[in-house]
Amino acid sequence: MAKLIQIICLYTALFFHIGAAQAESQDISAASRSVVRVVLVANDNGRVSYVGHGSGVAISPNLVITNAHVVEALQYDPNIVMGVVPSEGKQSYAATVIAIDPSKDLALVKISQGRLTAATIYSGPLTDGSDVFAIGYPGTVDNAQGLDFNDLIRPQAAVKTRGSYSQGRSAKMFETILHTAPIGGGNSGGPLVDNCGRVIGINSFSSVSNGNDAEFFFAISMRELTNFLRKAKITLPTVNSMCRSVSELTAAEKEREAAEQAKMIAAEQAKMEAAGTAKSQMRRKAELDILSERENIMALSGLLILIALAGFGGSYILFQKGKREHAIIAIGIGAILILAAIYFFMNRPGFNEIENRMAEMAKQDKQLIGADNQGDDTSKENDKAPKEGVKICILQPERSRLTVSNGADVSFDWKSGGCINGRTQYAANGSIWTRSFVPNQDSSLSVISFDASKNNYKIERYLLGMEAMDTARTARQRYDVKSCTNDAASLDKITQMNNAIKEVLPSEPNELLNFKCSDK
Repeated sequence: MAKLIQIICLYTALFFHIGAAQAESQDISAASRSVVRVVLVANDNGRVSYVGHGSGVAISPNLVITNAHVVEALQYDPNIVMGVVPSEGKQSYAATVIAIDPSKDLALVKISQGRLTAATIYSGPLTDGSDVFAIGYPGTVDNAQGLDFNDLIRPQAAVKTRGSYSQGRSAKMFETILHTAPIGGGNSGGPLVDNCGRVIGINSFSSVSNGNDAEFFFAISMRELTNFLRKAKITLPTVNSMCRSVSELTAAEKEREAAEQAKMIAAEQAKMEAAGTAKSQMRRKAELDILSERENIMALSGLLILIALAGFGGSYILFQKGKREHAIIAIGIGAILILAAIYFFMNRPGFNEIENRMAEMAKQDKQLIGADNQGDDTSKENDKAPKEGVKICILQPERSRLTVSNGADVSFDWKSGGCINGRTQYAANGSIWTRSFVPNQDSSLSVISFDASKNNYKIERYLLGMEAMDTARTARQRYDVKSCTNDAASLDKITQMNNAIKEVLPSEPNELLNFKCSDK
């Protein structure tokens, strides 16, 4: 038995590890969408030559952070120009430096056209020994692939490497993060990210190794980056929530739901047992009441018969004494008493009245509900329509995974037909109403659902690549319903749209937000 338990625990741990690894891979892939190659080229009388390149990370649709030493040559040679090459798409963009601080090795670059996918910046504390990932464009990989200049200015996937964060060792010239995720020439200016794909530093330099010692790497801290951007009058939105595995949250959510279901079942069973006990008590009381009434009526009937017999005896004596009129009166009274006794006896309560008396008692006491009606009452309670109106939804951090959002409260106007805010129609699946949202420009897709019976609001956000986003946009345009409706065909279109978009989604979202709602 002990060995069996060990095997079960091993498989359980393996399951969660696989789930965490899968979510981690999706997050790092999502983060790489924001990483760009920063290329410098010289234009000498029409002759274009490659000068060098580094990496960078988009912090807004048109702004890129990189190292100052990556773009340093621009300050000394007017013939050198700069381009930003994203990891996806079909074109690169001209760019200029709008802020630079060589003492912190940071530079802010702006593209003249186009739109980039902005990264998420993490401003919270780091855990010593935690996994980190360096993303960028190391030149050694380009050389090994045999890439030429034309290849370098075409969008390509960035290279990801993995290592660990080491706390407490910073460079003297500016605050840095020490880590072991390998970087090379060309990685400079690229991001260092955590397990959730959030930027925690900007890679800058490495320790000097003679080939015998291990090499370590340094990234500029978020504090330095925030101060640099503040001087450039750039406000940087950040998140500071703990990085959690979606698989762990999903498992915990299933356990919570199972516990709630078990609690509901136990409460229902307790109510049914209480109803059964109440019914038994009502039946016993009805039986005792009927027995008591029958006994009283039989005693009364017997007493009336005895009085009647006494009257008959008295009438005989009166006849003997010649009091005929009085004798006849006594006989009449006795007959009446006999008839009354027979009437009371024949109309005494029967045991077939038990159910009727139980029903009367139940009406007088609403807590005494028949067990036969318990299931129907529970069903009616469960089927009770949720209240319409404005809902205020507050994030449940212990049930959520924040990677790109700040977790602000959500409010909306809810109608029982699945209409939100009077303009957006959701599709029903039982008590849960769902709608998929695919923006035209942002590279994130959201699946939002509202469980009207439990007042639970959920946002599942997927950070997809360009091809997947285009496929999702096509599905949205094919089935899109732009306003609230009760038309069955339109509601079916929304369901079809949700299903079509679901086909392009990975198994787990990059961000999971669970809210608990209440009526305003």
